[in-house]
Amino acid sequence: MTEAAPQSNVPFDDDPPPPRRPDAEPMIEAIDLCKHYGSFAAVDDVSFTIRKGEVVAFLGPNGAGKSTTMKVLTGYLAPTKGQARLRGFDVTKDRVKAVEKLGYLPENGPLYPDMTPRKLLKFFGEARGIHARFRSQLERVIDECDLEELLDKPIGTCSKGQRQRVGMAQVLLHEPEVLILDEPTTGLDPNQIRQVRELVKKLGQTRTILLSTHLFQEVEAMADRVLVVSDGRLAFDGTVSDFLYKGGGQMDRAFHTLTTES
Repeated sequence: MTEAAPQSNVPFDDDPPPPRRPDAEPMIEAIDLCKHYGSFAAVDDVSFTIRKGEVVAFLGPNGAGKSTTMKVLTGYLAPTKGQARLRGFDVTKDRVKAVEKLGYLPENGPLYPDMTPRKLLKFFGEARGIHARFRSQLERVIDECDLEELLDKPIGTCSKGQRQRVGMAQVLLHEPEVLILDEPTTGLDPNQIRQVRELVKKLGQTRTILLSTHLFQEVEAMADRVLVVSDGRLAFDGTVSDFLYKGGGQMDRAFHTLTTES
């Protein structure tokens, strides 16, 4: 069971607006995507396209296939069937080009507790071949993620919210066009959630974002569009207004209906 979320008070229209940017370049594509573990289908024939400039909320109960779908889209897992594409490149056949402009933040990102944020970012910058531009890139992510006071503090002594900002800085260091973020506010307190939400909202002005979340407030605050998965299948794909309409103006009702229908 996913955690309960408060009802939305956002008004809804009888005639929801059409999706944004219908003619923009496809940046994230799932094409008949499947991921099986033996007889169990974690992802079962999922298809959707996210276009340049969209911020898309990815919803579903725990165990519905959200994280697995994201891992397949990033090339971390190989699909059993179907195709995942980033910026037009197949992530299985041409992974280097596909992920060149991808920033992926898993639910528990790779941080080294004995390193400071400065050393960690330098390490990842060198791994990505950022040399001549590293100083300017470092200054940019320090500002974007508010890291000035944390730069020389061991990551192991940072709070979860601070570590999440460090993880986000690592993701943004190479200026990715596409961001895939898996529950970036999980376990954070309300102030930390607000900080991450404001950062994602700012990033959404210039980047394409797929954001997994359990919080309906984040959908209202940041997303153009909503995808819902249930039992490994895509149960809904539409605008935030479409989603509200499905639940009579209440996101929790729409979510419940979509994820419990037989």
